[in-house]
Amino acid sequence: MAPVELTLTGAQVLRPEGLTPGPLALSGGRIVAGPAGREVDLSGFLVLPGIVDVHGDGFERHLAPRRGAMRDLAAGLVAAEAELAASGITTATLAQFYSWEGGLRGPEFAARVLEAHAAYRGTGTDMRMQLRFETHMLEDHPAFAELVARFAVPYVVFNDHLPHDRLAEGRSPRRLTGQALKSGRSPEAHLAIMQVLHARRAEVPEALAALAARLAGQGVRLGSHDDRSAAERAAWRAMGVRVAEFPETREAAEAAVAGGDHVVMGAPNVMRGGSHNGNVSAQDLAEAGLVRALASDYHFPSLRGAALLLAERLGLPAAWGLISDGPARVLGLDDRGRLATGLRADLVVLEQATGRIGATLAGGAVTYLSGEAAARFLGVAPVARVAKGVFEER
Repeated sequence: MAPVELTLTGAQVLRPEGLTPGPLALSGGRIVAGPAGREVDLSGFLVLPGIVDVHGDGFERHLAPRRGAMRDLAAGLVAAEAELAASGITTATLAQFYSWEGGLRGPEFAARVLEAHAAYRGTGTDMRMQLRFETHMLEDHPAFAELVARFAVPYVVFNDHLPHDRLAEGRSPRRLTGQALKSGRSPEAHLAIMQVLHARRAEVPEALAALAARLAGQGVRLGSHDDRSAAERAAWRAMGVRVAEFPETREAAEAAVAGGDHVVMGAPNVMRGGSHNGNVSAQDLAEAGLVRALASDYHFPSLRGAALLLAERLGLPAAWGLISDGPARVLGLDDRGRLATGLRADLVVLEQATGRIGATLAGGAVTYLSGEAAARFLGVAPVARVAKGVFEER
């Protein structure tokens, strides 16, 4: 979709210096200094930087709404992009598993998703790929690195979801039968795969260091998942893994920040008021200044909601930065995340009174319009009075 030529007036605009009035001009997919195109009066609205999602797997339900219903992945990406745009997300990182779990998380499906993504042409949302690699898949290390190179995957996160404690005790993992059915295997076959991978765990550190070095040499950004301690974070940092996704403890988060690493926490954790499995609270870490970015994790709309919730404590500029400028920095994208001349025209228009999303523009292309904001952009109705909102500079 072609970028629009517009000058947005009347709104409160969140610029690097804070929330201020004044026009915002868009041309050629960028924010420009002077007037451009026709004016759109957005009195009663906020214009905020577009949301950058650093990690989200909510697209899975669009690609395969039911087991086996995954023939047309392109149609699933269309549906995923529609939800992303309606959630104010202008840059999305689609977190796809490459796992021994099989099924929608197996290597074969990961390759299919990458192929569909490479061929996809959407409405403007910058949809990027992340692969989540299960570290104990030693036989897959070479093939995985080749897959990353073939599709120029920019971001890899290392996971280990093996239930080591129960395997070491000779006990069956919890939910074994359900997981096996999702993978298309018998419970016995699924358990045997886990047992083999667990048995070779002593080989993993050396092999993983070599894989990380190879991926870093390909220019890939590297992250870890569910860090539990300062020692664990230090070990990852020594391998060049500088993003800590969803650390489970405050100790791990503090160690990451002290070492100059990025900490990413889940927006759903903020909305819930804590982790669903008893880990450290994302809200507490954010309020302590230990979080660089919030991620949608499994729920795209939670990013907007989490930022507005945190705005009550941190102020809107700092809270919104956790879903715009912060994640842009994690991803190494210096052309977005802020509303400043010369940057990409990625922005979200919010009703000031309600916080509802009225419009999303990605690279200057309109990807979502709704309600009164739609009427303003389309020029089909006179400007209505919109109740004054509660967001103020702090």
